[in-house]
Amino acid sequence: MGCPDWPKCFGKWVPPTEVTELPFNYRQIYLEKRQKKVEKFCKFLSAIGMKETANKIKNDPEVYVEEAFNPARTWTEYLNRLVGFLAGNALLICFLWMLFRYRKSGLVGIAFLNLIILGVEAWFGSIVVATNLVPWTITLHMFLALVIVAIQMYVLYKVSPVQSRKLSFDKTMRWMIYIVLGITFYQMFLGTQVRESIDLLTKQGFGRDTWTDKLGMAFYIHRSFSWLVLGLLAYMAFHNEKSEKHFAVRLAFIVLAIELTSGVLLAYADMPGLVQTSHLIFASLLFGILWMTSLRIKRINR
Repeated sequence: MGCPDWPKCFGKWVPPTEVTELPFNYRQIYLEKRQKKVEKFCKFLSAIGMKETANKIKNDPEVYVEEAFNPARTWTEYLNRLVGFLAGNALLICFLWMLFRYRKSGLVGIAFLNLIILGVEAWFGSIVVATNLVPWTITLHMFLALVIVAIQMYVLYKVSPVQSRKLSFDKTMRWMIYIVLGITFYQMFLGTQVRESIDLLTKQGFGRDTWTDKLGMAFYIHRSFSWLVLGLLAYMAFHNEKSEKHFAVRLAFIVLAIELTSGVLLAYADMPGLVQTSHLIFASLLFGILWMTSLRIKRINR
């Protein structure tokens, strides 16, 4: 982890750049703080009937490993939190604007629901930090992020004159869009599981050059499904150029091409860290494009 605490980073709103800025026993200090948070979270899990999961977290020695200060990781995590903070404020501003502009519309309730989910997501982000990246917490964190994006895009679709314009597709293309959207959604969860496996391999001391050989079935399914999505989107792009020529389909194909390129680099170039980040970003962009396109589909019988 880049930052051992939340919402601050090493107890500061602006994180340090050198280890000399931290107390000599900083690892013990933040380990004790995380332990207290883990205990509270385990009590919560037990209270909602997840005693087995709570015990696994509580008895997992990896949860209580405090890593040494790494300025690159720390500032990467810090910038990620800044982006999240700005996104959260943008959602809040959007909700306040809708209170005045659409106060009699059901969209206000949807926007408010999204704010609540955002609050849960922020809280759960602190749990991900406290539990030292326990695998399933990363997946759930990702799922909540996608839900937030999907809801906000639905609100945008309802209020934007441009995005509310319907797109005409024949029956085959409509089904293709829904299928590719579903596979992309599933692919993101497979990718998260691959990321979790990589975190485990890293903790076990394996280097980047050995990750590909040691990843489980999720990696091979994820890789195979990528080619399936490419085939489907290639057909959609070809069909689109012969008929409607919608920009959204063209953009989806371009984003997928970049996404697959980053995926190939991850699999065959020892998985460089920067490519890992871009892989997730382009996957999220593809999901967003396909989701908005599915909302804008015009129902026609042909």
